[in-house]
Amino acid sequence: MAADPLTTLETTIAARRGADPASSYTAHLFAKGRAKIAQKLGEEAVETVIAALGDDRGALVAEAADLMFHLAVLLADAGLSLDDVRAELARREGLSGLTEKAARTED
Repeated sequence: MAADPLTTLETTIAARRGADPASSYTAHLFAKGRAKIAQKLGEEAVETVIAALGDDRGALVAEAADLMFHLAVLLADAGLSLDDVRAELARREGLSGLTEKAARTED
């Protein structure tokens, strides 16, 4: 069975963290710092929304992939992983979205 592409992506991101920023876009993002990574994530989120409003499924998939890539880079920069996100989603499993949201706003 082939490796999960998101797991492969995380491995690649981790390997490029210390690479030469001139030779790797991922290393370039890490070198620019978390604020730049977060900015790029925001830009990709907007582009994903725009693609979602269009009628081009291919464009939406491509933008979603860009969004996931930049999210994975941001998580790595923060010392987190997609497994941390998976664990949070598992924790929320079975909870009403409205109940979960209300619990977050009570803090």
